[in-house]
Amino acid sequence: MLLAALQPRPGQVGLSIASAGDNTLALLASGPERVFAIDLNPAQLACLELRVAAYRTLTHRELLVLMGSEPGTNRSELYRRCRLLLSPDARWFWDRQGAAIDRGIGGAGKFERYFALFRRRILPLVHSRPVIARMLAGGTRDEREAFYRDTWDTWRWRAMFRMFFSRTVMGRFGRDPSFFRYVEGDVAGRILNRTRHALTALDPAENPYIQWILTGRHASALPHALRPESFDLIRQHLDRLEWRCVSAEAFLTEAAGASIDWFNLSDIFEYVSGDRFRDLLVAACRSARSGSRLAYWNTLVPRSRPDALAGMLRPLNDVSSRLHAIDKAFFYSAFVVEEVI
Repeated sequence: MLLAALQPRPGQVGLSIASAGDNTLALLASGPERVFAIDLNPAQLACLELRVAAYRTLTHRELLVLMGSEPGTNRSELYRRCRLLLSPDARWFWDRQGAAIDRGIGGAGKFERYFALFRRRILPLVHSRPVIARMLAGGTRDEREAFYRDTWDTWRWRAMFRMFFSRTVMGRFGRDPSFFRYVEGDVAGRILNRTRHALTALDPAENPYIQWILTGRHASALPHALRPESFDLIRQHLDRLEWRCVSAEAFLTEAAGASIDWFNLSDIFEYVSGDRFRDLLVAACRSARSGSRLAYWNTLVPRSRPDALAGMLRPLNDVSSRLHAIDKAFFYSAFVVEEVI
């Protein structure tokens, strides 16, 4: 998604919200001159740092085992090998996460644990393992539609889904309550519609996120950063990655004008007011080269370039719509791509 939206090229400079690091590392595979990964949460940066150490230290298959994409019993040993490359802060963080390491570090986050709770406690009340396996086998569009309609979309599925992904339950167990500060309307209904899209319009057999949510593993598909063809490209460009614990506002205020070629802004606008959103867009435009692209996701809060910034940013609506229609990270309500004028 981000590679298609931002079109990063060798020699460019990019800004990426770090999160746990997967999208940032996928962008690094394009061979940029520099990628600045920023995040306000030290835990997210500790996740990125461990991933970087894993790419430097492990084989591709060992990386998949450490992440939890593949089964394995030696994750603590894999971590000990990576630990030597960690900063003291990251080492302190991960040394206290033994259980998360043993399960696979890809499932360590709060939202990932929420999905694991859904997988272990809720889904078995709705569908049997053979039914889940049949869903993950995919098939043609007509076959997927028929299976969803005739087998998957039961009253129990709809009821349990709406309960588990309600504002109340998700705010308590899945996301920080501040995530819903600017959210209006039916939360569970919107996520249910996007889930139906992912299970019918898209092929679950090719969707690593669906596979992870339903099984806790990657069976027949991997995210871009974990694919074998990406592994060596990411590894050889790790020295071009720099991460900082800083807010987007602070980083953009200090950035030189016309110095950044692309921006992965993740879903950070979900958490901010309309005024702060506008100010962040202005700050990004001031630090961007002409023709730079911004990409960001909406989950439940609609955000896109306000009319007041029409002289600074051009919405790429065709690109946004085309990519959102095939977005395998299906729980987002919109994917926004805009270009600096």
